[in-house]
Amino acid sequence: MTAAATPAAGGDPVFAAFCAAGLWPGLGRRTAAELPAAGITSPDDVTADRLLRLPRVGRQRAERLFSGFLAAQPTYEVVELLVGAGLQARLAAGVADTLGPDAARRLRDDPWALLGLPGVTLVDADRLAIAVLKGADRQDSRRGRAIVGLTLRTATRDGHTVLPADLVVAALQAEGISDPAAAIVAAVESGEVLEHEPPEPEAMDGEDDAAEPDPALRSLSLARYGMAEEAVAEGVARLTASAERIADPASVRTVAKGLDKAQQAAVAQVLESGVSLLTGGPGTGKSRTVAAVVRLLRSKGTEIALAAPTGRAAKRLEELTDHPAVTVHRLLGAQGTTGGFARNEEWPLDADVVVVDEASMLDVELTAALLEACPDGTHLLLVGDPAQLPSIGPGHVLGDLIDSGAVPVTELTTLYRQAEGGAIARLATAVRGGELPPVDSPDREVVVVPAAGSAEAARRVVQLVTDSIPRALGIEPGGVQVVTPVHRGPAGTIELNKALKEKLNPGGGTVFGFDPGDRVVATANHLELEPTGFANGEVGTVTGTGEGSIDVSFSSGPVTVTGQALSDLRHGWAITVHRAQGSEWPGVVVVLPPEAGGMLSRPLVYTALTRAQKHLSIVHASGAALARAVREVDVRPRRTRLATLLAELGDLAG
Repeated sequence: MTAAATPAAGGDPVFAAFCAAGLWPGLGRRTAAELPAAGITSPDDVTADRLLRLPRVGRQRAERLFSGFLAAQPTYEVVELLVGAGLQARLAAGVADTLGPDAARRLRDDPWALLGLPGVTLVDADRLAIAVLKGADRQDSRRGRAIVGLTLRTATRDGHTVLPADLVVAALQAEGISDPAAAIVAAVESGEVLEHEPPEPEAMDGEDDAAEPDPALRSLSLARYGMAEEAVAEGVARLTASAERIADPASVRTVAKGLDKAQQAAVAQVLESGVSLLTGGPGTGKSRTVAAVVRLLRSKGTEIALAAPTGRAAKRLEELTDHPAVTVHRLLGAQGTTGGFARNEEWPLDADVVVVDEASMLDVELTAALLEACPDGTHLLLVGDPAQLPSIGPGHVLGDLIDSGAVPVTELTTLYRQAEGGAIARLATAVRGGELPPVDSPDREVVVVPAAGSAEAARRVVQLVTDSIPRALGIEPGGVQVVTPVHRGPAGTIELNKALKEKLNPGGGTVFGFDPGDRVVATANHLELEPTGFANGEVGTVTGTGEGSIDVSFSSGPVTVTGQALSDLRHGWAITVHRAQGSEWPGVVVVLPPEAGGMLSRPLVYTALTRAQKHLSIVHASGAALARAVREVDVRPRRTRLATLLAELGDLAG
């Protein structure tokens, strides 16, 4: 045991921190608090017999807790290091997951490996280095290498897959690294980072050779995202080159009833092209076009796979086409939380045509996995709306595919829902084009509720969900979803969920803060859970609770949630716009508080408004920031290489 773990008065601080951080499998908070009374205050005290002294613990559970403690030894060793450096013990779970069973040894060898975890700062890693290394040095090559990785990882949170090398150099200099070039070389040699040479300038007329590439245009990416973009570009090129016509374009006539020329062209395009895109705003008939594609292919006996990034979007796709649809993760056979997929080059999909809806949500790694699982000759149709928010994960796949000109795109622009008097579709179409018109909706399909400040906005939201919308429009609270851009503040997800729980399902939160009847949202993928698992962004309802577990009904099916997965659930009456993307509800309340001002952008506002099917209430407390956000396209474009890679491969093919 390290010096940091010497028992202090009242017990061993490392053991206490380990138990309090919830790192002992099967040990709940209440039982953890009862350990000292049973004489268990250090690792040496943990035996099955001692555990039997705890209230509500029988022989079987005592044995389970004992074996759980033994299995958690690698995590315990990490807690010793962290507590010794004055860091939070709860980081240990992530360290053990990321660095594996010998995580403690690896941290002793390279304390800056701690920076590979989300939420860890350079100050944290430096503190660990001072605690575990003799003569820790700011210029240590391991530190410089880790800062390169940290800079690139931080950029991925804003969706960038690549950064100009000079921005990375500036970040290294800001942290006192005297030789940034050596740090970049070390990061590239470690295999974690890729360096991309600047593109060759084209030769001018009359010149034999082009000028030398500008070294200032060198860029760097984390290897995982650099390789994913290359895999997407190669996959698109491969499917494009290997595609053969599935059916005669004239056969489109058999499903053409009710389709306009652009929609018919999109159907024909799927028959011809290895990869094609169908885009357009709400109410332009994307779903009707996809349904026609499915009808035509089924009549030909063609194998079709339908998928969408979220459970709700997949369910909607299934209802619209009358053909089974699943999440993209399920289609690819996602392997638990590891991020791997069962379907790949070795075991490809057995569909001739793959259709993915809500493609604006596809990040670059998921797209790379999807393309890898499509064998030569597969036709892939991506359906989406580039005006929506880009994916939560890094990349700008749909936008880059459109910008590259490498694949055929059919954009639907005629608004059909307008003829049916759809105020939601009219407003969304105006916002998509950069306008914020006054709302004209006598039937109250869209209602704007002004509020002076966050506190009033929050009160209005609760009133709308629990009283006004059910009473005036007959949409029960269970069919109404609150969407907000922010987590904090009176009109952020945290406070709104507290207020809505108090009104709609009061209770003390019997397991992990949840009661039967609570609405929850998933904040990570856990497809390994029985029987169906759940995906990030799925909203469900708690149907029951057990000892350290809850049963949740998601749109994809029922799930029993235990262990680490419990911490990836939040209350879900109010969720962020990003989490709501890909799902629709009968009634939606969009709240725009003053704190959201700087975050508002046209894609965010547009995505929020288009979650509503029958009724949309906009609680508007953001003043002039809303009109400004809608007027200006998002000012923070993502840095990616995919469009360039696709264009280069297109040139080679040409």
